[in-house]
Amino acid sequence: MNKQLGKRFVKLRLKLKQPLSRGYREFLTAFSVAVCILLLRSIGLLQSLELAALDQFFRFRPNEPPEERITVVVIDEASLRQVGSWPIPDQVIAQLLQKLNVYQPRAIGLDIYRNFPVEPGNQELVNAYKSMPNLIGIELLGNDKNKNAGVLPPPVLSQRKQVGFNNVLYDPDGKIRRSLLYWHVNNQAHESFALKVALLYLKSKGITPTKAASNPEYLQLGKAVFPPFQANDGAYVGIDAAGYQILSNFPKPRCQSSSVKFCSYRQASMSDILNNRVPENWLRNRIVLIGSTAPSLQDFVFIPYSSRLMGTAQPISGIELQAYFINELISAAIEGRPLLKVWHDLVENLWIFVWSYIGAVTTWRIRHPTRSLLCILVSCFVLNLAAYFAFLSGWWIPIIPPLLTFGISAIWMTSHIAHMQEEWKRSKEFLHHVINTIPDPIFVKNERHQWIVLNEAYCRFIGYPNPVLIEKSDYDFFPKHEADVFRQQDELVFRTQQPQEHEEEFTDANGQTHQIATKRSLHKDAAGNLFLVGVIRDITERKLMEEKLKRTAAELFRSNNELKLKEDHLRYLAYHDHLTGLSNRKFFVEQLRESLHWAQNNNLLLALLFIDLDGFKQVNDTLGHEMGDRLLVAIAQRLSNSLRASDTVSRLGGDEFTVILRAIPNVQVAATVADKILGSIAEVIILDGYHTRVSASIGISVYPYNSQDSETLVRQADSAMYRAKHLGKNRYEFA
Repeated sequence: MNKQLGKRFVKLRLKLKQPLSRGYREFLTAFSVAVCILLLRSIGLLQSLELAALDQFFRFRPNEPPEERITVVVIDEASLRQVGSWPIPDQVIAQLLQKLNVYQPRAIGLDIYRNFPVEPGNQELVNAYKSMPNLIGIELLGNDKNKNAGVLPPPVLSQRKQVGFNNVLYDPDGKIRRSLLYWHVNNQAHESFALKVALLYLKSKGITPTKAASNPEYLQLGKAVFPPFQANDGAYVGIDAAGYQILSNFPKPRCQSSSVKFCSYRQASMSDILNNRVPENWLRNRIVLIGSTAPSLQDFVFIPYSSRLMGTAQPISGIELQAYFINELISAAIEGRPLLKVWHDLVENLWIFVWSYIGAVTTWRIRHPTRSLLCILVSCFVLNLAAYFAFLSGWWIPIIPPLLTFGISAIWMTSHIAHMQEEWKRSKEFLHHVINTIPDPIFVKNERHQWIVLNEAYCRFIGYPNPVLIEKSDYDFFPKHEADVFRQQDELVFRTQQPQEHEEEFTDANGQTHQIATKRSLHKDAAGNLFLVGVIRDITERKLMEEKLKRTAAELFRSNNELKLKEDHLRYLAYHDHLTGLSNRKFFVEQLRESLHWAQNNNLLLALLFIDLDGFKQVNDTLGHEMGDRLLVAIAQRLSNSLRASDTVSRLGGDEFTVILRAIPNVQVAATVADKILGSIAEVIILDGYHTRVSASIGISVYPYNSQDSETLVRQADSAMYRAKHLGKNRYEFA
């Protein structure tokens, strides 16, 4: 029977046994997916998707209050027809500037290249330049490859340092999402057109550029600190970060009219200005920007607001782009409007990994198609919502990589779960076939401590049919105290992954309690499903026999103990004085012989003190025998307190005592102990209010000086004691 059982279990192990280290399935899955996505991100494959997602955040952000500080004077097709030619003559530009200057705007930005005279009216335009300190012109800086590609500014404005460059930074998809504040040419710093105009406006507010307290390399304007853009900030990968760039957090002014689909800044045409058809409050103390919006001039760019979910992207004019840049700088400096910031690379990577882990964990833990799908949708919504609200607060955090890692981890785990469930089904069928051929009760549990396979022997043993027990737990059928033990032992096996054997109580369906020994072991199929297999042996009869043997042994032990206690009591009475509790003459004689033998073997000295009380008879005669006995008890106690634990004090009878001093280094030690004893005995003793005082005479003999046998040592110590009495008592004498 045992050989057959062994062969069947070998077969079972060959099918199920795998390395039992569960590891961190969710963690490893999440880590692997996150590493792959981060690798794709690092080579720029996700850059376009992430930039597109950022554009949608811009589109769906709530509208901000209309911007009243900026008015854009547009040169549209109607204005070009009125002028009649392009480039516009200097005379027309001069008239336009003079008309605007009448209203005393805070700053005027002329976003038109005027690097050469356009007659008629050039001198008139030059005079206008000289009379307007609040005017900022533009230039186009050449790049390192082609310095001739630049456009020079008007000479008069350049001399007066009233020029800013209008170079813009294009992303790989052709959109503008960054603003360039400073650029160095030949070690000379140039300011952008938007920054020049903004600084001119902010100067009236008492705000000037300074170095940030947190980092002297950063620019600070009022309430805002502008960290420079780095090549790999946000979704960018190896982008050109030359100059002093910032990520643009484009404002979104509220539309002035509900019929307008694309909100921009307040506009007036050049014709309206020349014909005095513009309200004064649009211009006075405002920032006035002049630029082209005519389609024929092709001065258009794309920004995040240009994106559309459906249809063609809608560009904006170059002058509107400058209005966005200027508005962002002024709003940040005066009102503390958030700038667009990014996380450190390490934080971004951790964020991506966390969502990968969430995708793996939620799918693995739920394991239900409908609930998993619902959980995935909710998690994606939460992720998008978190990224959106972070964007509204000025933080651009990754959205596409977390979504990808979350989704891929969830799909990966779903596929793995499907594989596990298929292997689970096969394993259950195999287990059911194998264990039914084994006569011992056997159960198989899953990780939720539910029975999944039971053989017929187990069902007969517990007293319930198989269908009733399957997918139930111990708590459904056993008393709580028994189920607690079963659960504790199961957890121990799952935790240690080591076989365990434990003896337990087991109550069947009829209420009969059995004593069982259960051997539990953990097994794993090819998909990683864990099975706890338990084999039960009924040891009730063996336990009853053991209990009977224990009772018999306990009775014998109790009888032996009682006998030993009696023997110990008799021995105590034989070797101790019944009055003082000290050892008696018999014990003294035996102890003296043993001590002499030990001293001889170890070549040591031994001293024997023979003590007789002085005046004891007078106390007996005066106070009575009861008081005399009490006196002897007190003297015995004082003697014991005066000696070492290795010394032996005995009462020979009457008022005679002996002391054996073992292992003394010299004779003087015996004299010192004798002095101590004399002093202790001579102290007053109070007996029922009577102050009594006695003394002692002590004789001392020393081995091996006086003798090497016990009888001679006793006689010599006794003789020395009598000599001490004759010499005046309360003293000691050596033999």
